[in-house]
Amino acid sequence: MPLAPARPYGQFRPSRRALLAGLSASALIAAGTGLPGPVWAQDAATDGFRPQPFSFDLLSEEMRALAQTSYQAPEKASSDFLNQLSYDDYRLINFNPGRARWRGDDSRFQLHAFHMGWLFKEPVLLFEINGETARALRFSTDDFLYYNALASRAPTHEPLPGVAGFRLTAPLNRLDLFDEVVAFLGASYFRALGRGNAYGLSARGLAVNTGLSKAEEFPRFSRFYLQRPEPGSDAVTVFAALDSPSVTGAYRFVIRPGAVTAMDVTARLYFRADVDQVGIAPLTSMFLFSEKNRANFDDYRPNVHDSDGLAITRADGDLIWRPLNNPPRLASSYFVEENPRSFGLHQRDRDFANYQDASAHYERRPSVNVEPMGNWGKGAVRLVEIPTDLEVNDNIVAFWVPEGKMLAGTAREFAYRLLWGDLPHDSRDDRAYIFETRAGHGGVSGVASTDGTRKFVVDFRGGVLAEMPEDTQLEAVVSATNGTIVTKTLSKISDSDVWRLVIDVAGNSEATVELGAHLRGHGRKLSETWLYQWIVA
Repeated sequence: MPLAPARPYGQFRPSRRALLAGLSASALIAAGTGLPGPVWAQDAATDGFRPQPFSFDLLSEEMRALAQTSYQAPEKASSDFLNQLSYDDYRLINFNPGRARWRGDDSRFQLHAFHMGWLFKEPVLLFEINGETARALRFSTDDFLYYNALASRAPTHEPLPGVAGFRLTAPLNRLDLFDEVVAFLGASYFRALGRGNAYGLSARGLAVNTGLSKAEEFPRFSRFYLQRPEPGSDAVTVFAALDSPSVTGAYRFVIRPGAVTAMDVTARLYFRADVDQVGIAPLTSMFLFSEKNRANFDDYRPNVHDSDGLAITRADGDLIWRPLNNPPRLASSYFVEENPRSFGLHQRDRDFANYQDASAHYERRPSVNVEPMGNWGKGAVRLVEIPTDLEVNDNIVAFWVPEGKMLAGTAREFAYRLLWGDLPHDSRDDRAYIFETRAGHGGVSGVASTDGTRKFVVDFRGGVLAEMPEDTQLEAVVSATNGTIVTKTLSKISDSDVWRLVIDVAGNSEATVELGAHLRGHGRKLSETWLYQWIVA
């Protein structure tokens, strides 16, 4: 009897929010069945399924028409075996790599499926595109490996009504090894890796009413169409149908693995109902603690987070760095922009010594940048931070909120590029970047703090500042809204390229204090802009 794998499906670990989306599928998540309705799904599971014409425009028109009909919740699998799979059972299932689609045909990509069951009870349908036609990809229990006691319970040669999702592998880190590159699993969640990365934050197709007083809606990718890659091609194209009670969508992903894995995304959205807030290119991550709030956690590790900051490049090239936080209550920040160049969640600290986790390897978690393509107009990058005391909880969400309400009967298109990888600071930029943010009780070190202030220490590194001597006359431009700057000092740390800004800030109890800082000198801005939200306890 084969032994159970250490972790199902290689490196992929569903995020907490993806699992919550799976749990709420019957109430919140929709599954488009295509035109002409349920017939497509039924035919796809039979030997009588015939190839169907396919193009992105045809899929788009189908989803536009679907948005004009009433929402139909997806049907769950009827199989007792699938419905009875528990969390422990699900951990004992792997796709059989010997059954990978496109294996052995000179493709640089291989396709693996995720098994249905546990939280994933609504079938997701996969199709392969050849030329201008699409044919269903069928899966059965023969495509999966079942371990330990589950091996005797799993039916043999049983066709499956669909899958839970899929992953693509490619020679990402070594030419002789197919590594996982991207995985789609749960609602509209997906993850990707750059070279040398380990899975961390997730992206989503769409966020609907996230962080509002009303219930969040989780749109779902119900069908995927995968263009069979040409031999030797370094890119693969995936199309997806998205559906929910309020919106339908047609998506195109062009995926290019590499040191930085690039995904060109086109999202065509069709609204069934008015939506109070739509989140474009949403990213979901985890931040538990760092040097700012480590005192709240009795843990041997100095830092625990998938991402440590939100980075925004404004239309004029100005750079914003907003360190992430684990707040005492739900927190939200809006960064009003017009046609930003990029925004994303980053993991800047790449030193293992600053994490000391030989299992999770947080220093290898990818950063992700969203680069809008075309005119996105006015809107805001919204950051939602949710309090948590466990690192299994994805408590950080960032997305673009376009200006204006999305009304029933309207359509919108958004195109953007997702970049997954280490994404270090651009060495060609002569502005200093924010290397670290620390925080603690205000006042003089070694003396009991009695004035209620909080101390923030911001380290700026690199750029032209790195070569400036310690006696250079620089200005620290610091601001506080709903708070008061009590003290402010700026100095260069000897024998380093780091300039350290130290500020003590006072704020009233329960106040939300918005802080900002950057460095100036010689008539110009010499650093990124540091922004931070302090919720006074």
